[in-house]
Amino acid sequence: MIFSALLQSINSFENVTDIGKPLAQQEQKEDYKKANGNQKVPTVEEVCSGARRIAILENVMNPTNIGAIFRSAAALNMDAVLLTPACSNPLYRRAIRVSMGTVFQIPWTFLGGDEASWPGDGMRTLKELGFKTAAMALSDDSVTIRDSRLLAEEKLAIILGTEGDGLAADTIAQCDYTVRIPMSHGVDSLNVAAASAVAFYQLSQTE
Repeated sequence: MIFSALLQSINSFENVTDIGKPLAQQEQKEDYKKANGNQKVPTVEEVCSGARRIAILENVMNPTNIGAIFRSAAALNMDAVLLTPACSNPLYRRAIRVSMGTVFQIPWTFLGGDEASWPGDGMRTLKELGFKTAAMALSDDSVTIRDSRLLAEEKLAIILGTEGDGLAADTIAQCDYTVRIPMSHGVDSLNVAAASAVAFYQLSQTE
């Protein structure tokens, strides 16, 4: 199994890079192999095989947020996590610690080989695999996260954006849904890690 290999001792964590910026694709692959018994990075098709609910992270740079999102994804019934090329590496030590090791439990991989491949090529791949896409963003045409159409989708990819700026306009434009979380007391947004937990809990449910 691709994701059956766990680290054997705390020393294994010392072999994983701990830099707060995205790595080149080849370096990410090497870090993955170190942490997973020299296994190759799985393809998107392998990770998404049999999946019904997946999370897509677009340019999420903070390792703490990456770790928190992975922990929520594992706990709240996501089948896989895909990361765009500009994301922070889930195998940074900080991300591993915050995730409580769930980066080794839930299937994940990189979506595209370089930054130019997202959103165009990445979106096409998701559609070819049968996924409808839901952008977590505020817009005039956004639907509430409780919308019954979301629960009715056989396969749904939940897309979350970078800290501060959120999802790119081009990404939102290419999604099947734009989804908002209803809020009160004048609050208009949540931290991406908090928003992911709400989205995963609600949208992991299916009719």
